[in-house]
Amino acid sequence: MGIVLGTPGVDGLGEAVRVLREWQHEGAPMQLHPGDLGWFWRFGAETTAAAVRCWSRDGRVLAVGLLDGPDLLRLTIAPDAQRDLELARQLVDDVTEPERGVLIAGKVSVEAPAGALVQDLLSEGGWSAGEPWTPLRRDLAEPVEDPGVRIEVVGPEQAHVRTAVQRAAFDGSTFTDDRWRAMAAGSPYADARCLVAYDGRGDAVAAVTVWSAGPGKPGLLEPMGVHRDHRGHGHGRAITVAAAAALRELGSSSAIVCTPSSNVGAVATYKSAGFRPRPEIRDHCRDA
Repeated sequence: MGIVLGTPGVDGLGEAVRVLREWQHEGAPMQLHPGDLGWFWRFGAETTAAAVRCWSRDGRVLAVGLLDGPDLLRLTIAPDAQRDLELARQLVDDVTEPERGVLIAGKVSVEAPAGALVQDLLSEGGWSAGEPWTPLRRDLAEPVEDPGVRIEVVGPEQAHVRTAVQRAAFDGSTFTDDRWRAMAAGSPYADARCLVAYDGRGDAVAAVTVWSAGPGKPGLLEPMGVHRDHRGHGHGRAITVAAAAALRELGSSSAIVCTPSSNVGAVATYKSAGFRPRPEIRDHCRDA
């Protein structure tokens, strides 16, 4: 039987999260993480399900994609299928032809794991390299240092603090209390934590959400932000150190994050918190 493309529906999201957890391992290239689905879940389960695409063969899921907008597919592939020619050809056909229901016509981008055959085929098909992103990783084998500020784990009663910091950290953010509750209701959040950092005056100055993929697997920071009125005081480093500590408590083997290479301030913040940069990665882009 050939490759089958499908949209899982709300009832099928659990399977997509399960395989994404299974595919995370140390040494893997930066790839779609269950935490990416978890963060997207703030828009609700129905919207999340509508944005997910799964490619299967003989009932086994081989690839999962998240439409992070109509023009960007964030794709990852089972470790033993990354050089599968039949799958790679199907993926290229599906992302190239708008009638397949994946990407729209015109200018679009595909994020795929480094070394996957689909990257080679997209390049051969005329897709160009996008802007560079820098993945960073911190090993969690050893205890994490104290962040030096007060850190609180956010529950429903503090959700308004978490969302307010997010909106103050990212221009145009639409992260409301209702969206926090939608995110927290998603299955990936069972292994996640939201943290808020407070300065000496008791002001909430930075926030992060961390996502475990299970014991012994890399955990993800997504997103991390510092309140625009409190930048330049080391709060980004502090909340990032706290994020690493939280992931270690959740059993993660490492903490990972990815940011545009052009965001030199973010790269410097993560490095100051003990994260080491890995080789840059780029999406594949098709011009209009």
